[in-house]
Amino acid sequence: MDLNQPMAMSTGHSSNSNLVEALQEAVTMALRSLPTATEEQPITVDLAMVSVSSLYDGGTQQPSTLTVPTILASASSFGVQIQNLIGSSVAGCIGGAPVLNTMQACDTVEYEGIPAVIVTLAIFPDTTVRTFHLEDLPDDMDQLDAKEWKKEVGLLPRSAAGEDTLDQLPTSFLLVPSPAFSTQVDALLLGLETYFPQCTIVGGIASTVSSLSRAKLYQWSAHSSSPTFHTNGCTGVMLQGDVQIQTMTAQGAKAVGGIYQILKGEDSTINAIVLDEAATEALKEEEEQEEEEEDDEEDEKEMDVKARQAQAYAKARIPKPVLAEANFLMRTLSDDDQAFMRRTLLIGLEQQQGPMTARTVSELLRLAEGQGHRFTVHQVATAGMKDGSVTLPLGKVNVTPGSRMRFFVRESEFAKKEVEALWIGYKKRLLGEQFAAEEDKPKVKFEAVGCLIIPTLDRGSKFFQGKQYYESSTAARMLPSVSCISGFFSNGVLLSGNTIQGSATGYFLVGSHSGRAIYNPKQAKNESSERKEISDDESDGDDADTKIGPQTLTSKAPRGEDGELILKRREIHSGRALTVSTVEWSVAEKTAVASSALEEFMWEKETEVDRFRERVPLANLVSQCRLSATDPTMPKPRDFVASLRAAAQNGQFIIIPEFKKSDPVGGSLRRRYDLAKLSRTFVQAGAPAMAVNCDPIFFGGSLSDIQTVREETAKAALDMMSEDGVVVPPVLAIDLILYPYQLYKLRLAGADAVSLIAGALAAKDLLYLSKIAASLQFQVFVKVTSEVQMRAVMALEKGSIHGLIFSNRLLEDYMYDLTGAQALSLLKSDTFEELKERHGDIQFLVQGRVGLIGDDATDYVKQIKEAGATGAIVGSCLADKDASVLMETLQNV
Repeated sequence: MDLNQPMAMSTGHSSNSNLVEALQEAVTMALRSLPTATEEQPITVDLAMVSVSSLYDGGTQQPSTLTVPTILASASSFGVQIQNLIGSSVAGCIGGAPVLNTMQACDTVEYEGIPAVIVTLAIFPDTTVRTFHLEDLPDDMDQLDAKEWKKEVGLLPRSAAGEDTLDQLPTSFLLVPSPAFSTQVDALLLGLETYFPQCTIVGGIASTVSSLSRAKLYQWSAHSSSPTFHTNGCTGVMLQGDVQIQTMTAQGAKAVGGIYQILKGEDSTINAIVLDEAATEALKEEEEQEEEEEDDEEDEKEMDVKARQAQAYAKARIPKPVLAEANFLMRTLSDDDQAFMRRTLLIGLEQQQGPMTARTVSELLRLAEGQGHRFTVHQVATAGMKDGSVTLPLGKVNVTPGSRMRFFVRESEFAKKEVEALWIGYKKRLLGEQFAAEEDKPKVKFEAVGCLIIPTLDRGSKFFQGKQYYESSTAARMLPSVSCISGFFSNGVLLSGNTIQGSATGYFLVGSHSGRAIYNPKQAKNESSERKEISDDESDGDDADTKIGPQTLTSKAPRGEDGELILKRREIHSGRALTVSTVEWSVAEKTAVASSALEEFMWEKETEVDRFRERVPLANLVSQCRLSATDPTMPKPRDFVASLRAAAQNGQFIIIPEFKKSDPVGGSLRRRYDLAKLSRTFVQAGAPAMAVNCDPIFFGGSLSDIQTVREETAKAALDMMSEDGVVVPPVLAIDLILYPYQLYKLRLAGADAVSLIAGALAAKDLLYLSKIAASLQFQVFVKVTSEVQMRAVMALEKGSIHGLIFSNRLLEDYMYDLTGAQALSLLKSDTFEELKERHGDIQFLVQGRVGLIGDDATDYVKQIKEAGATGAIVGSCLADKDASVLMETLQNV
């Protein structure tokens, strides 16, 4: 074994609309991160892995015939020979490119809904690599001996002499089956584990963007004349030798309720369960902290919730059907968890049963300690309506009476924490192994050369609330020395002994058993600054050190010369019509991908408005608004600004509470989103006005929230009526407004003022919408995040706006400037002074982490107040239990 020859992995990606060019670009990018091939020292790639978006199917491009020949020819043109290749069509793919001038070694990208290719190249010294393809498994597989089974699968050595030697080597399998082969995957996994003991199995089921497309599998070997592509079966590669694959799995599921014992069940069916009192008691203190109410002023209601929970658990001590207990448990959950549980029932089965498992530890804590999941989550396949039983997917589990189970729900915020905990636990486990080895005997330290990420189709940016590249970027951050991160979105994740076809992500880290050297392109570049570029005509004069590949994409959104985001409107002509029977469908062929969170938000909002228009045309809304103006029962506009000025007469800093159910950054803000209760709390705290975020896409709101808040604040104000009369706080509607249609809807909902986002609107649209709003008797506030946007506001006529909102929100990814410097710098700018001269006495509000910045919430408020802000819109910080106290503190700064 020659340990001086390094192990290497690299990846390249491209979203070129031309398949051949995309493959060529991806191969070229991948080759840049491998040792340079020369005539004296040629490079041989032991394995190439390719993922090709199914959006390339159709037309003149034929992935089935172009993919493999193009990859082989592209590599050969640089003097590199590929020995083996596997891959498939995919609905989305994950790639990365090395970066030389940052702390981490890889910059990742996740392609969802657009044509793209990923090519990963690997050099595995002292390893036998064999690709294979199974069209079908024989019916008598369980009757074959080891040699016959391996022959049927295609895993016998090419020479009989090498069979005994290879069987003694560590073995790993990477499998990519077609969706049609899913029913046979478990049998294949069982066979591999039986005839290759201690082997590691990883992989993912091939996917396509549209169910009308058929998955394609790619498999090629220099040692055989087998076809290069297949439309069914399972392709795979067997690695025997100095290759080690370590695995982790993210389930994205949060446990709810207690821990139960299965009393009756067999095969994959669970009939009756009972509460495991000992195990649940260990959870009690932790769950009380997690489920604590946001406000402690409503003690009576909180006690009522706890009473219902206790009642549910008491009833659970009686053996009962699974569905019956699920119904009881559902009543104690938050609105979001209830909604999920009504759609999908998830059950987690304890992986190992023993005396120690009765001592319960939080799943996140277990993961962060490197212990792995305690419960394996499965989606219920069928339920018995008569007996209340549930059946898990056949072949996946074998239910054993006496084992434990829990109910689970999916939640993106928990999934983010789970991913972080997994990686923390992984690093802690490696560190622990190193220390243990020093105390006992030397142990080879595992070092990853690459990481394969295979999530299921329901994950990605939408699952993580618009956060782009969340899983791959987290992996890149946690693996700062790994320059190869790649993968694809699958129909199911494959692991040793288990196939997960629900929501999950498999992380597969590839390294060496022997501890051999790992080739690092960043380190190699530092050691040899004169390394020759593979292609001389790609850089066009740019610095090749910072641009590794021909199409190195980053997560940075495009910006114009003025520094503002370049925003495209939604593409509506990006599909082809297919006729199925009498129904015509539009299938996406070249769907655009948003370059920023704001752009994605705009596209979603345009789609939402289109759906509203289909039900109620604009002309109808205009008529309704005219009728409401003369109808005494309909809400009339109230003076939002006057209410703010009245509150500020004594020098008080204005605090406007914002009603929002969730936030793209923090996820769900409150366990129970009770508008009536919140309205009373804020009125009693002296809020002069209310802000209601009615966007359902990023913030979980609705138009009906405006009406609810308006009614509830009126009731609360009546209860507090003084000698001066009743003062009902007016309502500011917060939404991404792109069309006049939305303004008419807001007028009918009862809003008194509206906010426009300057960063999302062209100058002419800002002028147009502000005029329409004025005609509807709205008071207009404009939200800005830069001086360029402030200058656009200055171009508006004096008196056309009533206030400016300086936001700490970063429009590129919708995260926050956690320092608050963005809004503060705008307040201190010369442009702000010019704007005050232009628009006179208007309101200046700050929004974004106000009350959360710094150790003392009042420090930042003092700074923005001194800089000229008259008030702030606060939302996330008021999710704390002492919201009224915090409001009073901020108001009196």
